[in-house]
Amino acid sequence: MADTVIVTTHDLSAAVPLRDAFAAEGYSVELLTAVERISDVNDPALLILTGGLDEKRSRRLIREAYELSRLPVIALAEPDSPPDLAARLGVAEVLSKPVVPDEVLLSARRLIERRRLLAVTGIVGETEAMHEVIERVVQIAPVNATVLITGESGTGKELVARGIHALSPRRHRAFIATNMAAVPETLLESELFGHEKGAFTGAIAQRKGMFELAHKGTLFLDEIGEMPLATQTKLLRVLEDRQFMRVGGETPIHVDVRVIAATNQDLRHLVEVGQFRRDLYYRLNVLTIHLPPLRERREDIPLLVDEFVRAASREHDLERVVIAPDAMAILVEYDWPGNIRELRNLIESMVVLAPGRLITADDIPPAIRQGGRGRSLLPVPVPKQPERTDGTSTSPQLEFVFRTLLQLRMDVEDLRREFEAYRRSQAEAALPAVLPYPYPYAPAEISAPASIETVARHANGGQRSTEPQDDEDGVIVFRPGMTMQDIEREAIIATLKEKRGNRRKAAESLGIGERTLYRKIKEYGIPL
Repeated sequence: MADTVIVTTHDLSAAVPLRDAFAAEGYSVELLTAVERISDVNDPALLILTGGLDEKRSRRLIREAYELSRLPVIALAEPDSPPDLAARLGVAEVLSKPVVPDEVLLSARRLIERRRLLAVTGIVGETEAMHEVIERVVQIAPVNATVLITGESGTGKELVARGIHALSPRRHRAFIATNMAAVPETLLESELFGHEKGAFTGAIAQRKGMFELAHKGTLFLDEIGEMPLATQTKLLRVLEDRQFMRVGGETPIHVDVRVIAATNQDLRHLVEVGQFRRDLYYRLNVLTIHLPPLRERREDIPLLVDEFVRAASREHDLERVVIAPDAMAILVEYDWPGNIRELRNLIESMVVLAPGRLITADDIPPAIRQGGRGRSLLPVPVPKQPERTDGTSTSPQLEFVFRTLLQLRMDVEDLRREFEAYRRSQAEAALPAVLPYPYPYAPAEISAPASIETVARHANGGQRSTEPQDDEDGVIVFRPGMTMQDIEREAIIATLKEKRGNRRKAAESLGIGERTLYRKIKEYGIPL
């Protein structure tokens, strides 16, 4: 079915040539007179305003086009029209008269194709960054190469993966998604590759894995940075040879699967510290799409809010609410550490709980109104360190490393954001004179761990000191020469002592998974 283009009859000298040009290109064209509305046309794809841009009717049509799933609008303006006319009218593009039909066709085709892609992928966004993401999806979708999607948690990585699948030749086959962090390490290999009957205790029947289920389709591996090294090796072999064996099996199984991986971590850093295979990283990083955080695309927030209001009202069968300008300003200014996922959940809760059909600033939770300042971290007691002999203070990078390692609960992008904020504060003002050594900060739940062995490499020739220390009980002491691994090891030891060896409670306190804690205990040789 051909796309329908609506052309208004404000200026017949422009409308008639455009109707003929669009019809020659295979489009269905409807001329809109003064008494008609856009809603009278079935499935419109574009609106072209041929004139009368200052008239009340034109403003009504633009508003109706926006309410109709944000129908793109092209306005034809006089040559002396102000340059900011598009922004003032709220239209996608303004072309000056006299118009050349081929130029209008080119702009219209681009806007219609973009709208179709946004509808297929489910992505909402009109910023330049999101346009680049859509263009990358269009370029990547037709090929079979592996794709790596990066971005903070909640930025919509799975949505992009589904969009790639929907635009690919595999769209009529299965799309299988699995989260590496959600599957226990002991079951991960079976989940991916399946198992034979009797392969292990509890394997009472043969079971197909994710790769077999995704044959001829797409397999999405979310949180790929959480995959254990042993499983990484087997995944690399499957990507290279396109075959594998089930757990307990003896016959190779050939598969045709496109793999799309996603992560909110810095895989290059994981490669450097030995937690991710270098060869697998290069094998996954064939084609890359990076999703920007919501704070870097604030212009898209009103569009997302409108979309989420529509969805929540429809899902809960409620009358649609209106977001007041002061409330929208607060939503735009907030940094959204949880990105789109956090915004969607907030909008749904406000739609359901709103006392009226108008949401004002008072209806927004205080933590959002305060810009997240309520989430500031509490100081942990740390012994003061002597000033350096050259009169300079400890570098902000060192203070940042200590502070973030103690937290053990923020992902890589969160750490980067915290460091940027700290560096800006260092540039604005020096630390108070009463603090010769910068105090790190950590959440309250790990601010008072049990007493642990301190490390002083400088004082012991680069070796760990095993002599009793006089440090205050419940304090992790940093001394020059300690590595990042030393600090992390001592934090884990302290938490295990506090929880009396209960690894589940220790993992919860540290903000990491039990599987990660087990790996760290084994890596550092921590006695239990």
